[in-house]
Amino acid sequence: MTEISSMLITHTRANIEEMESAWHGGVEILLEHLKAHELVEECAVLKTCNRVEVYVVSQKGGKVLLDFAKRMKVSSRIIDFLDNDESLRHLLRLTSGLESMIVGEDQILGQVKELYMLARKADATGKTLDLAFNKAIQVGKRVRNETGINKGSVSIGSAAVELAESTLCGLHGKTVMVIGAGEMGALVAKALANKDIKVIYVANRTFDRAEELARELDGVALQYDLMEDHILKSDVIISATSAPHFILTHEIMSRKMEGHDKELMLIDIGNPRNIESSVCDIPGVRLHNIDDLKSISDANLEKRKEEAKKAEVLIEEELALLKMQYKRQQADRIISLLYSRVEGIRRKECNEAINKLKSRHTIGSIECEVLDDMTHSFANQILAGPTKILRCAAEHDDEQFLDTVAQLFGLNGAGKKK
Repeated sequence: MTEISSMLITHTRANIEEMESAWHGGVEILLEHLKAHELVEECAVLKTCNRVEVYVVSQKGGKVLLDFAKRMKVSSRIIDFLDNDESLRHLLRLTSGLESMIVGEDQILGQVKELYMLARKADATGKTLDLAFNKAIQVGKRVRNETGINKGSVSIGSAAVELAESTLCGLHGKTVMVIGAGEMGALVAKALANKDIKVIYVANRTFDRAEELARELDGVALQYDLMEDHILKSDVIISATSAPHFILTHEIMSRKMEGHDKELMLIDIGNPRNIESSVCDIPGVRLHNIDDLKSISDANLEKRKEEAKKAEVLIEEELALLKMQYKRQQADRIISLLYSRVEGIRRKECNEAINKLKSRHTIGSIECEVLDDMTHSFANQILAGPTKILRCAAEHDDEQFLDTVAQLFGLNGAGKKK
């Protein structure tokens, strides 16, 4: 039977360096690679700052993903391989914020939706993954509406600010620089609001966006090429860009810190990393990245433990409904193919009967319509009983019966994505 299989590399088993080394190329390239595999019927890829997840629909999904991991030279130590039911439960938990490092964060829901739409645009998904992802997105919204899982400030950005606060015993009177004014940078800035900070600098490649965000915070926008001039004026620098290269290198930081007796805290939450890891060897510089947010994550989970329990109840309820939809989908596929097969026979025989009559008599459109309606009615009445039986078999997990019917009428392999 064709089912969903998934391969997960997440913050629960891998650090940020391992996740980055496990990733090769863009999402679009990976989708094309998976689509081209002869055993893959559908596929989708999720990639965020602390997870890489691959979903495939295949009769041999486990083998496909294991071979794929070997080709990417990813250690099995940091991979979770999930079967169909595990993949569905994980996806619903993921969009609900329960699998995030910062439990209850809202950003993951939008990220899943965006990456799913990318897979759809690439024509990589079909009925199986479409149903799973649409349900997951719906469940993510429901959990947030019906529980307090996302109450308060919950994001990687807010965790970075919380880490700075706890390390420096507060941010009162401090100067903070935020590099990046995109979604993650905006979350950092939002978390910095009302912290009684002396100055907030906002640097971004697009200066208009830096100005807009700085205005919201009563901060100071920096031209990107002048950012380095404000490094020594800052106590904390939080970098949150999606630049494919290092923003702050060892060379830049060494040059800036040389001859200065200063303590500077750097927090890198960029995707991929924005700050070269060796800057931590420079005297006075303390570098933190996403891996260091786990202590904040544990405290966050403790606060939301009761809400997480409520969310889990909703997820199990929705998972049961999703499995029922798949059962109906399985039966509906066979029913659709059966109706199509019978309709082809009906139309052929009806046309032959009409041609025979026309060779002996003159018949008009009304007579042809009566014959067409009559044979159509015969077909529907004959198939009405089997339709009910097939749907009942699906609801009772009688896969053997469904497979037997498909084999009996020669429907195996029909209608699958090529």
